[in-house]
Amino acid sequence: MSAKTTASAPVPAPVPTPGAGQAPAEAVAPLIRGVTVVRGLTEAGGTMSLSALERTTGLARSTVDRITATLTRMGYVRLDGRDAVLTPRVMELGNAYLAALRLPALLSGRADRLADELDESVSLAVADRDGIRFIHQATRRRAMSLSFRIGDLLPAERTAPGQLFATEWTDEEWRAWRARRTRDPRNQDFPALPPPPQGAGSDEDFVGRTARAAEENCAVDDQLIEPGLVAVSVPVRDPRTARIACVANVVSHTSRHTSADLRETLLPRLRLAVTAMEEDLRRAPRPEPGPPPAGLATWTGASKQELGREFIESLARGLTVLAAFDEGRAELTLTEVAKATGLARATARRALITHEHLGLVSPTPRRTFALTPQVLSLGFPPLSRTSLPRIAAPHLAALTDAVQETTSLAVLTEQGDEIQYTARATAPHVMSVDIAVGTRLPAPSSSLGRLLLAGPTATGAYALAEEEPEQGVRAIAVPIHDRDGRVIAALNAATHVARRTAEECVHDILPALLSTASHIETDLHTAARFTHVPLT
Repeated sequence: MSAKTTASAPVPAPVPTPGAGQAPAEAVAPLIRGVTVVRGLTEAGGTMSLSALERTTGLARSTVDRITATLTRMGYVRLDGRDAVLTPRVMELGNAYLAALRLPALLSGRADRLADELDESVSLAVADRDGIRFIHQATRRRAMSLSFRIGDLLPAERTAPGQLFATEWTDEEWRAWRARRTRDPRNQDFPALPPPPQGAGSDEDFVGRTARAAEENCAVDDQLIEPGLVAVSVPVRDPRTARIACVANVVSHTSRHTSADLRETLLPRLRLAVTAMEEDLRRAPRPEPGPPPAGLATWTGASKQELGREFIESLARGLTVLAAFDEGRAELTLTEVAKATGLARATARRALITHEHLGLVSPTPRRTFALTPQVLSLGFPPLSRTSLPRIAAPHLAALTDAVQETTSLAVLTEQGDEIQYTARATAPHVMSVDIAVGTRLPAPSSSLGRLLLAGPTATGAYALAEEEPEQGVRAIAVPIHDRDGRVIAALNAATHVARRTAEECVHDILPALLSTASHIETDLHTAARFTHVPLT
């Protein structure tokens, strides 16, 4: 799913548009086209050449160029040669949905503890039309990995959670499911899945499994997704309505458990965990809304003034509407959306109409609007398993270009006495510092190690190392902080002592280091809000 797409690579199938059909007269066409591009990049694993985007979306090349320029200005995309690449910043859209939903924040701790107890992968899923979408993953580190990514969409009939959600479907929802099965029997609208195996169950088979799930208040996936994969699910019910809020799902494979084993050995412990989750939901206090995003309309206007026709203001403004939702702002009126974004009511209204057409927003009976799980289709899945080195790599490259010195990222090893280099960008000098990614060095003998040994809150500090770990090397480093303010990594630039004095390193390089560290932290904090970001 993360393979890089180049101009000569096979082009994915055209991007399906949920809610496809005649757009309302007041819909914002540039916003529809921009969402199509983001979805295309998402389904391509996060990277696609501009020419492939043109062919996949059916948009004119000039339109693709303007859309990617706008998304680049927003920080959602970066251009790497001829390729457009999604950046962690785009995850703020999915974060808005997950924060408004609250379920990951309230229940993920119990899911993680259950995964540790069972030594199996545990996920939480919500309903998305006639499919399911994952909102949390607690994975196990094994050669045989059995988890999907947060945001991945799966058809209900090929999953255990889908059987449970189907127990609450209306007649209209069953008709929509049957129509989709007829239109898309090979599940081409679900790129996270392989095609269904030969002899896959019939419609009536799924109806029967759903009836059994309703009776037993649990469901089993016995190799429905692919041979060898098994899972058991239990619904987590909203204490206010008794309807299914999400489904807790334990995934294994047949070399560890048969489907019968899952029922006998894992299901009782899963039920206990779900009971505790439901109690957590019952006891959860009402969230206090945080401050809404500020100055969005002003920022988009300034960007339009600076970039001219290359910046599609209606696209940028439309996407900022999604970012207005958050914890404590799960449902917003039109007036509240306009106030949170700084947009005119008419502009906010057209954006909401467009998002409703695209399936990203739904109206509620309370005359408010709420985000739908489909917001996770905007870049979240391919980035939900990113790592700190991947986040840092483009920033290191830009820093090296700016200061013309080799730059590196490092973390402390588990023992705490060594550092390990995890990312680097090499400057084009005949004589340059050459330390390969993966190299370990004694922590006290480098600028990186000294910062990391200084403690969890080395705020605003920097370290300068003279001729360590080798004669002739001079290096200056700054810390990288996680969302809680702890130092988890360090960034440095290294040079030869004949090229720059210590004073020149502080005067010329330190400001660029601090700025780069800030950019890395912004991306890291966005990516880590609802996902685990490995340091190596």
